[in-house]
Order: sequence, then C-alpha cells, then structure tokens
Amino acid sequence: MQEFDPRRPTLRLAPRVFTAIAGVAALALGWKLMAPDAPVPVVRPPLDAAALASLQHAAFAGAEAQPGFDRPQSVPVQVRPGETLEGAVLRAGVAPNDAHQVVAALQGAIDTVNIKAGMAFEAAIAQRRPGRAGPARLVGLSMRTGPSSTLTVSRTFDGAMKLRELEEKVSDETKVACGQMQGSFYESVADVGGTPAVISQAAQLFAHKIDFSRDIHEGDRFCLVFDRKVTESGRTVEVGDLEYAEVKGQKFYAFDRDGPANGDGGKPQFFDELGKNIKGFLLRTPVDGARITSTFGPRKHPVLGYTRAHQGVDFGAGTGTPILAAGDGVVLEARRWSGYGNWLRIRHSGQWDTGYGHISRYAAGIRPGVHVRQGQVVAYVGATGLATGPHLHYEVWLNGQRVDPIGAKVPQGTILAGGELARFKAQRTHIDTLLADAGAPDPSAPKLALASLDRSKGPTLR
Repeated sequence: MQEFDPRRPTLRLAPRVFTAIAGVAALALGWKLMAPDAPVPVVRPPLDAAALASLQHAAFAGAEAQPGFDRPQSVPVQVRPGETLEGAVLRAGVAPNDAHQVVAALQGAIDTVNIKAGMAFEAAIAQRRPGRAGPARLVGLSMRTGPSSTLTVSRTFDGAMKLRELEEKVSDETKVACGQMQGSFYESVADVGGTPAVISQAAQLFAHKIDFSRDIHEGDRFCLVFDRKVTESGRTVEVGDLEYAEVKGQKFYAFDRDGPANGDGGKPQFFDELGKNIKGFLLRTPVDGARITSTFGPRKHPVLGYTRAHQGVDFGAGTGTPILAAGDGVVLEARRWSGYGNWLRIRHSGQWDTGYGHISRYAAGIRPGVHVRQGQVVAYVGATGLATGPHLHYEVWLNGQRVDPIGAKVPQGTILAGGELARFKAQRTHIDTLLADAGAPDPSAPKLALASLDRSKGPTLR
C-alpha cells in the first residue's frame, strides 16, 4: 500500500487505482503527472472532502493506460449537423466497438438518438505507441448535462464501460471584483470574472459620466459588486444585477426605492454616496448612441420647405432603435398626431412633460395611464408622419409650453430623505463592508484583487 505524506490527511489507495486517479486528474486539471513507479506525491493544499470527491470524479473519466498505449489525452468533440452521437465519438479516432459501447452506456441517462447539433463532450483518447498499428483507445467520456451536472463514462480495469454522474451544489454568493484597467473596460472587467451582462450594466451606468474611449487609462481603478449563482468548482451559472460600481473614483450604489415590502419592487436605481440619484430628473438623450441632427428653434422644414419653429430636438438613429423614457412618469398620450406620426407623451412631476415623435411602434404595454421608469424602453425609432428618414423628435414641456430640451433648467435628480435615506445608508454600509473585507487592490499590482463570499461546500457524487 502507498499513502500520502503523514503530515497531511491520509488517503490510502491500491497502486493501480491511485495511478488511475492521479493520471486522469493530471489530464483534467492540468496537474503534473507522476510516473507510476515514482514516490507518491504530497498534495498541497491538503485534500478536503470536496476536493477528494472532485478528484475521484475526474478518475471516472479515464483509467490507467493499457500496454501498448500512451497516456490518454483530452479531445473536445462537438456533434455536427446530421451526425449521430456514435458518429461523433468515432470521429475522435477510436474503434467502432468503443464508440458503440460508450453510447450504449449513456442510453440510460440521456436520449442518445435525438441528438442536437452542437452538443459537446470531452473524450479521453489513448493513442497507440509508435510502431503499433490500430485505432486509438477510448478511455473515457465526459459531458455536461446541466448548469451543475456532468455525466462521465469510463473504462474499468476489466474493459467494461461504467456510467457516473456528478451533481455539484449551486450556491448564491456576492462577488466583489476590483482591479485596474488593463486594455479596454470590457477586457478589464472580464479578467476579474465579470460576465457580458454585468459589463453591459456597468457600461450603461457610466455612459453619461465617462467617455470610455478617452477618459479611461491604464491603471485606473474599478470595483464591481454583483450577485451570482456559482457551482462549488467556481463556475458561474447565473448572474444577478449589479449592486455597486466604481470607476475612476465615481461610486454608485444600487437601491430599490420600492423596498422589500412591495414584493419585488421596481428596478433598482443608482445613487451616489450621499443618496442623490446619479441620473437627472430627465435624461438629456433618450436614445442611446444617437446624434443630434436638428436643434430647437427656427429652421427650414425638410418636408414642407418653409421656415418655421422647430419645437424640439431631433436625434438621428436607425429604425427600431429603442427610445427610453426620459424620467419617471405616467403615459399621457400614445396615439397618431398629425405630422408627428406615432406620438407618445409622458407626464412627469412638477408639470414637466416629454414628447416623442415619428415612432415606428410602441413598446409592449405602453398605453395612457401606465407608469414608466426613467430609462425604460417605451417605443422605437421610426419615420412616421412628416419625416424624411428615421429619427426621434424629442420635446420637453413645462406648464404646457415647449422649452429647449438642451437648455432647459431641469430639476436635479431625486435626493433620498427620511426612511428611504435610512434604508439606503444601511445598504451602502453593507456594500462598503464587503469591499473592506475583500481588500482594495494594490495600486502597484499589474492585475487585480478578487473575492467571492459565501461559497457553499463541495460537490456530491452519486
């Protein structure tokens, strides 16, 4: 019998079984492989129950190479259109009998007949040693069947194929990801584990505050806090909304003003450290990425051909571009209105209204009397009415009179007070504690600081 260093937790395995586990673990996890006759390695850090379960599961995907074959190598395979599962396994270069055996072993766990193109799996293939003719040997196969579940088929020492399943526990955790800009904002956040959804949320949040092409420099600090569902092995299976974002010293905290007492409440808004909404009372640009094509004031009408007052601002954008509600409010009108074509008018507080013309279509559920949130998609750009091309005609009204959307002295964004401010401060303190526990990144460090909190325990094997 062989065993680990006595200073570490002891694991006793038969020599051949240990070689299988160590060999496949080295293949699957990238660990250095020890020769079968070498001293048993000391594993650091010590194996806990979860690590041992994962190591054993890796062993089920393969076994000790047979005489005349090299150590198995992992070969990724993806089913092609019109291809059977057995055909995909054969394409890895194994013998027809091996492919038939492994598919037969999988029949009790998955539908092996109605296979969809794109299905992926990893095959452990042992090539014959130089000078020995014949096909490669299929040692094992592993495929993911769900966000946290994996099926493996491995060849036992008597040549039979054995099916095993690993179901990892999935837990909720709060991820604190801080780092320094290295390349683009997208690349930098991705380096600390940010998903495309989280990166998109953060980019939109700072879109009106920071020019990512000019204001961001190498070494600039950023921090993100977001919820996610994660497997024990650290793989993200679902990401929640952003809870906190910081770029170049600007700190924004998510806060649901409706609160837990009203069910799920509304979509969280972002506030600065003092409880002031980072967005103004009304958005200056209710179409992302649009350019101003015509300003407020007298102009020669492009369709009518004579000069008259242009009582809004035009934003050039393609047909179907989402139009955002400029502020919280209630839909006052959603109808056809003369040269404006499809028209939308929203009533905000303090006798402020906003209007949107030449709409191609309204967003689902938009009708008079419906409450909308700032930034909510309410319609889509079009060219209805008197228009030479797709664009948004945007108006701002105060006490029933049109005012210049660019020059109007619009009230500041919401400033929390009373009970809302108290709840916000509690939320802010919670986030600040998470950031402190994670530790701020070293300004001289080339990479990042990363922390994940409240991770669950290890996977279960069945």
